[in-house]
Order: sequence, then structure tokens, then C-alpha cells
Amino acid sequence: MKLLIVAVGHRMPAWVQAGFDEFARRMPRELPLQLVEVKAEPRSGGKTVEAMMAAEAARIEAALPPRCRRVILDERGADLTTLALARRLESWQGEGDDIALIVGGPDGLAPAVKASAHEAVRLSSLTLPHALVRPLLAEALYRAWTVLKNHPYHRE
Repeated sequence: MKLLIVAVGHRMPAWVQAGFDEFARRMPRELPLQLVEVKAEPRSGGKTVEAMMAAEAARIEAALPPRCRRVILDERGADLTTLALARRLESWQGEGDDIALIVGGPDGLAPAVKASAHEAVRLSSLTLPHALVRPLLAEALYRAWTVLKNHPYHRE
């Protein structure tokens, strides 16, 4: 099983990649964490928001493995604690499919992507900078794994 963060946008600042890489490196071989960047639709040219989101949705769809559990990050998604995310991770591991955690672009995710999701989660009730999601999500997944392994990284 693999964990994939499928995120719209590329050419992020170096600190974003460094933060993601730090936690991806810590993940065990049996649960690798991989970042899949999807090109954002240019916000120029007079296209509607719906058209831009639809173009990004097509790219997201093309980037996803054929069989995977689709988990979208959405402000209206389930608000999980670290322990709840650990339980969710354990459940996902039991199912055996790859997990694609899907992060939308500046305008969010197209309705078709949301409709195809198995579940929706949110990282925070706060509005976060788009770039911060990648390292934050990578750390949260690493922390959840450490909870399952009784590793001392997480403390209650």
C-alpha cells in the first residue's frame, strides 16, 4: 500500500519540498509516502472558475492509480484528531488499496472530484496557505503511523 498526496500546483518554494521530504523519508518501506504534483490551470485567458477546475480535475483523474481510495482534503471534511487519523490509517491498511489524498488548487476541487471521493477530511478549521498543506499533511500521516507503532514521536 502507498500513500499518495495528489496536489494541484508545482514549483512550490524550497521549504515546501524540504518539509514534505523530511516526513516522507521517515515513513516505513511498507507504507511509502509519495507526492504527485498536478499542473494547475493558468488563471489567465478568461476561462471560468468552473472550466479551470474541470481541467484540473481531468489532470487529477489521470494522475490517480486505477484502484485507490480517494480522500479529498476539503474545508467541510471530517475534522480528525491525530488518534482518529491513526485509526483511519490502520483501517486503510487493512483494506490494502493505495490511498490518494487529493489537494485541490486555488479554487478548490471540481464537483466531479468531490463526488468520486470515498471520504473527505480537513486539516484545520483555519485557512492555511496552499503550500503549507503538503508538509503539514505529510507530518500528520507520519505522526499517525508513529501512534500505531507506539513510537515516542507523538505524546498525549
